[in-house]
Amino acid sequence: MSEVNKIDVDALETQEWLQALESVVREEGVERAQFLLEQVLEQARLDGVDMPTGINTNYVNTIPVDQEPAYPGDVNLERRIRSIIRWNAIMIVLRASKKDLDLGGHMASYQSSAAFYEVCFNHFFKAPNEVDGGDLVYYQGHISPGIYARAFVEGRLSAAQLDNFRQEVDGNGLPSYPHPKLMPEFWQFPTVSMGLGPIASIYQARFLKYLDGRGLKDTKNQRVYAFLGDGEMDEPESRGAISFAAREKLDNLCYLINCNLQRLDGPVMGNGKIIQELEGLFKGAGWNVIKVVWGSGWDILLAKDTTGKLLQLMNETIDGDYQTYKAKDGAYVREHFFGRYPETAALVADMTDDEIFALKRGGHEPSKLYAAFKKAEETKDRPTVILAKTVKGYGMGEAAEGKNIAHQVKKMDMTHVAHLRSRLGLQDLVSDEEIKELPYLTLEEGSPEYKYLHARRDDLKGYTPTRIAKFSEKLQLPEVEAFKPLLEEQKRDISTTMGFVRALNILLKDKGIGKNIVPIIADEARTFGMEGLFRQIGIYNPHGQNYTPQDRDIVSYYKEATSGQVLQEGINELGAMSSWVAAATSYSTNDLPMIPFYIYYSMFGFQRVGDMAWMAGDQQARGFLLGATAGRTTLNGEGLQHEDGHSHILANTVPNCISYDPTYAYEVAVIMQDGIRRMYGEDQENIYYYLTLMNENYAQPAMPEGAEEGIRKGIYKLESYAGKKANVQLLSSGTIMTEVRKAAAILSEDYGIASDVYSVTSFNELTREGQDVERFNMLNPESEQKTAYITNVLNDSVTVAATDYMKNYAEQARSFIPSSNYKVLGTDGYGRSDSRENLRRHFEVNAGYVVVATLSELAKRGEVEKSVVVEALKKFNIDTNKLNPLYA
Repeated sequence: MSEVNKIDVDALETQEWLQALESVVREEGVERAQFLLEQVLEQARLDGVDMPTGINTNYVNTIPVDQEPAYPGDVNLERRIRSIIRWNAIMIVLRASKKDLDLGGHMASYQSSAAFYEVCFNHFFKAPNEVDGGDLVYYQGHISPGIYARAFVEGRLSAAQLDNFRQEVDGNGLPSYPHPKLMPEFWQFPTVSMGLGPIASIYQARFLKYLDGRGLKDTKNQRVYAFLGDGEMDEPESRGAISFAAREKLDNLCYLINCNLQRLDGPVMGNGKIIQELEGLFKGAGWNVIKVVWGSGWDILLAKDTTGKLLQLMNETIDGDYQTYKAKDGAYVREHFFGRYPETAALVADMTDDEIFALKRGGHEPSKLYAAFKKAEETKDRPTVILAKTVKGYGMGEAAEGKNIAHQVKKMDMTHVAHLRSRLGLQDLVSDEEIKELPYLTLEEGSPEYKYLHARRDDLKGYTPTRIAKFSEKLQLPEVEAFKPLLEEQKRDISTTMGFVRALNILLKDKGIGKNIVPIIADEARTFGMEGLFRQIGIYNPHGQNYTPQDRDIVSYYKEATSGQVLQEGINELGAMSSWVAAATSYSTNDLPMIPFYIYYSMFGFQRVGDMAWMAGDQQARGFLLGATAGRTTLNGEGLQHEDGHSHILANTVPNCISYDPTYAYEVAVIMQDGIRRMYGEDQENIYYYLTLMNENYAQPAMPEGAEEGIRKGIYKLESYAGKKANVQLLSSGTIMTEVRKAAAILSEDYGIASDVYSVTSFNELTREGQDVERFNMLNPESEQKTAYITNVLNDSVTVAATDYMKNYAEQARSFIPSSNYKVLGTDGYGRSDSRENLRRHFEVNAGYVVVATLSELAKRGEVEKSVVVEALKKFNIDTNKLNPLYA
């Protein structure tokens, strides 16, 4: 809109519109006014009127005073309990810091957010239970001491555990942040790194709707809460999926963003207002936005503000100044805030400086917070975000309150500790002598506080956070024989991707676990030949299918349904991974084991969402990740950003990720069946699987007799080739196996060299097992020494390994290879677009290079002449001056 058009050419008409709106608000309420405005805006949009963006309300509370519900709790008892928990939270960090172990720790974040959590612990958070499932809570990572402090007061953690905060190596310690891996019966979700909580909570809320839509569990009374920081909202993961949450109408989701105006180093938005920015962002995305800016003391001042100057002052003051006010004192606030206008100065003329400084921000006022959470609970068809304004380090005084250093503060001198005691009103519990010992405080059994705290949790079905470590249902799992069609020779050439799809169809039809299967696809079903699932089991959509699909007249048409089984996530790997994690941990969050299979372009997996893959390990996920079109040379034509030669190396960084690179359909079937057994059988192992799949069609033989154990462990003999001059061992996996088999035939027919060809389904698992054996032998020198599995399988013949991955993948097993002549070929370097044949020549992993590598190693042993190698280089037209593909 131009500046000219902003000039009011008819002030009378403008006034009539404003008076009409004021009348509606006064006579019929804000909801009616909102409805009318929405209708006007919609008509304006249809008429082509340029619409305003980033619509903001005034910098005041969204819920008017007269619409606040009565607070249902005992305010005084809750304040007392909250003060004790806040004290203990700081003592945890201070006592750890006294050990001079450089442990770190954060105090200021919880002090700013204590009221949020206590209101919810007393009135909202339902514990896991059989009646309605309970609520799922993503706690802001840096506030963990506060949650530990409450669990201690509840009697669920001991003082010894608190004293081992951030000291976990020898057991009985408490992790720095929420980590289910380290506290498997306590924390439900990891929320650090920043941004993981926001996106994971969205897809967790959607997964609850999915379970309900499919009739697997009634989740209608379950809610998902995510507690986030305003600085954390800068992360793309924090903002990237909020429109999805609104589109899915996730009214079971509530964000609370702690707007203490500070990042780790300084203001989140010193020259602006983060609450206003986030309001515009979430409103635009379709969320219900509730601002909790001011405490009840401000309500009195706003009611007295007949000139509107206080409201103006609130709107125009920026966050950098608001932060400074809370780092100073009441006199400073009087002069620099209220003193800006005579009218606002007059509002506080009868207040002391201490009374001015005691004016609370909304995030510290339980009644305001209760009203917000209650409104969120009652809101239908859209998620809610509560923007609560607080002070970083609230109550910590000069040590941290409102200061840029607040996040890093982990020590306080005794003067500051004494100030904290006074601010929290705990002088009767901590004497001047006792304060030096930094004591933990408990609730005396039978006291009003003790009875109140436990009564509130009894009403909410128990204590939380609590995590279910193992599901209770016993599943009927398929045996290997269920995959019999894949164990036999395939009638035509197929890819391992197609082998997986056939195995998945067998599982979907399985009477024992078919309903538990969750296929997840990031908009590539047709690429992977999975479009048949659309018609067979449908795509989940909470709104069903309100249109006639263009391909309705074909068998595999695009079918969406409220009961659909496929989660089709669109072009969104991060969202798909979040859905996978939600499904892969359903055994814990819902006591309902689901078996997710997320298939994607392998390059867009661990490389793109590595933080989520690590989070999945922490959260004890169980399920399958399928990296399709894997390998550096299998995806011909796509180029550098699509060709994966390193996902297995990345997968190996996650300790509980089990990874395989199968060559044949029968290997895929054996691995999948064994994975289901390990994760969902009697042992319920906390592992997840990564399988790479290829889109290249080639002959798929029947499974060799007795190969199952080797497939699971990582290596077995596939076949042997005759020869009289020498004997070698050729190792491979994935599609490069076809090149290795060609090379074996050439070595036999052209050079008279015998070879044993081994399929290595997992260099990663073989190396892990070998390293475990080495560790045992080192620590048990007098015991019978063990030997690595791969060492027992192979002998000391020349050994050559070739894969479609970087050399490091096969190199890692070198110390367990019996032969002193072990040569590795791999695909180091950036991928590029070309034919498979040309790519394998470029990366030096084709049959010719395998032959030359083998002859070269034999020449080192004197088993063939060097001239034979030279002749082979000429025979296979290998340019010896070619640039190393690593640098190409």
